[in-house]
Formats: sequence, C-alpha cells, structure tokens
Amino acid sequence: MPADVLARSTWQPACPVKAGDLRYLTMSFWGFDGRAHTGEMLVNARGAAGITQVFGQLFAARFPLEEMRVTSAAELTAAPTGDGNTTSAFVCRPARGQSTWSAHASGLAVDVNPFCNPYTRGDLVLPELASAYVDRSRKRPGMVLAGDATVRAFAAIGWSWGGNWRSPTDRMHFTATGR
Repeated sequence: MPADVLARSTWQPACPVKAGDLRYLTMSFWGFDGRAHTGEMLVNARGAAGITQVFGQLFAARFPLEEMRVTSAAELTAAPTGDGNTTSAFVCRPARGQSTWSAHASGLAVDVNPFCNPYTRGDLVLPELASAYVDRSRKRPGMVLAGDATVRAFAAIGWSWGGNWRSPTDRMHFTATGR
C-alpha cells in the first residue's frame, strides 16, 4: 500500500481493517467515452485477486465505467446529489443509516457506477439526482441489470448483488459479506 494513496483515502486507525490488510489495485476500464482508461481501487487483501478477475471480465465485455478512483475523506461529508459516478471499494464509513460499519469499511464491497445504479428505500433515491435510473426497463450504458456480465462476474467470485435486495435495493453494491 503506497503511503500517499493511504493518506488520500478515508482510512484511519479506527477503521475495522488494518492498513496492511488493504491492497492498492490499478485496473483498466472502458469509459463512457468509448476509450480505455486506468483506474484505482483499494480493496481488502482477501478479495484482491477476485476483484482483479471481475474487472478483467468487465473490461473484456466492454462494460463502461465513468470513473474508478480512491474515495477521499472530504467526500464522506459531501451531499449525495449524484454529481459523481465513481466506481470504488474501500470507504471507511458506517452502513447507510446505521451505526455499524459498512462492508466498504473492510474493503469487502464495491459500488459500480452509483449514479446509473441508485440505492432506493421507499421514496428515498441516492444519489438524489439519479431518479431517472430507478426505472430499469430503459437500459442505458453503465447500468447493472439482473443476470448481466457484472452480476455474473461478481457471483463467480462468491459476491452478492444489492440489486437483489427488497429494501433497500442497492443496485450499485456488490459485497463479499452479504451486506
């Protein structure tokens, strides 16, 4: 783990994962512009090989990602408006609306194109500006849909998809922990 990467991440000593148990990955992805890009991600060492496999499969399938980068501490307090569409994994924060740690805080969850794949609970849509993506019948680039290459790639490494949950429905979320 490069010290400069850890310093610009959300990691802190109180996180449920030791810094030494995180891995820094750089991976190729297809952008919404149709070009290949290189992104970065922090993940738990236990999931690093599988995550690399997943994103290799997504690259081969030309599944588009808008951005892939390490989440900064400043982003933890930003409003969830949907100005960003960043695919990321490790974020040291509690689970949404709870006091327990999110699976992201252990580096065992990945959010894929959050704007295109919103979290919903009743009338709540996050990111707030992503309401147009709640209707999954109108397929658009970057959307994760039941049975697609993204869901299959994560399932192949034993991770589950939050898009299968009843409430909340977390279409962006893939997890090794089931939460």
